[in-house]
Amino acid sequence: MTGLLNGKVAIITGVASGIGRAAAALFAREGAALVAADVMADEGEAVVKSIRDGGGKAAFVRCDIARAADVEAMVAAAVKAYGRIDCAFNNAGIIGQLARTAEETEENFDRVMLIDLKGPWLCMKYEILQMLRQGKGGAIVNTASAAGLVGSHGMPTYTAAKHGVVGLTRTAALEYARAGIRINAVCPGIVDTPMTQGIMAQHPRMAQATGIMPIGRNCRPEEIAEAAAWLCSDAASFVTGHAMAVDGGLTAH
Repeated sequence: MTGLLNGKVAIITGVASGIGRAAAALFAREGAALVAADVMADEGEAVVKSIRDGGGKAAFVRCDIARAADVEAMVAAAVKAYGRIDCAFNNAGIIGQLARTAEETEENFDRVMLIDLKGPWLCMKYEILQMLRQGKGGAIVNTASAAGLVGSHGMPTYTAAKHGVVGLTRTAALEYARAGIRINAVCPGIVDTPMTQGIMAQHPRMAQATGIMPIGRNCRPEEIAEAAAWLCSDAASFVTGHAMAVDGGLTAH
C-alpha cells in the first residue's frame, strides 16, 4: 500500500503497544495525519515522536476510553489540530483475567466490559457526532476479535464484550450508512503482542493454540493494522457493517 490514506485525519486508540502501535506507524506511512491516544502517556508519546522523526504528522492525547470526558476531549483535540476527522481505529482494549464462567470474578467482568465494550461505544459516539457535524461521512473501524465471532474457552467476559463490539458495529453501520459513515470491525485471531504474550506466560496452555491455526503461525500486529487501514480508506468505499476475520483461518473451522 502506498498513500492509501493520503490527506486523511485519523484517530487511533491503544497506540502504546501491539496492534495500536503498528497501526499508528502504518497509518502515518500511508499519509494520514494522526491523533494517537492511549492511557499510557510515556509510551504513547514515544510512538508519536518516532512518527514525527520519520516525517509523519502525529499528536498524542492521553485518553482513558472508559471515560466519556476523555473520549470527547480526544475527538476535540483532533479537530483542533487538523480541523476534522476522517477515520478512526478504535483499537484499545484488554484481555483481563482468564477463568471459566463460574469462576469469573465480578471485578474482572466489570473491568473488561468497561474497557472492551463501553470504551468502543464511547469512541463511536463522539466520532460519529463529529462526522455528522462535518457532513462529509467518514470511516470507523473497531477492534473486535475472533472471540467476537465464536465461543472462546476460559474467556467468557472478553468473548461477550467482543461479541458486543461486533453487534454495536453492525447496528451503527446500519444507522449511519445514509450519512456516508462506514463502520466495520476487524476480528484478529492470536496476535503476537505484549498483551497476548503476557497471558500466554501465565497460562502455558494458551501457547499451544498456535498449533490449531490453519495458517500455521500467529498473526503479526502489522497484519491487523493493514486490514484496518484498508477499511478506513476509500478503497473500501462499499464496505460497511462487516466483521472482518483476520485470524489465519481460525474461525473457518
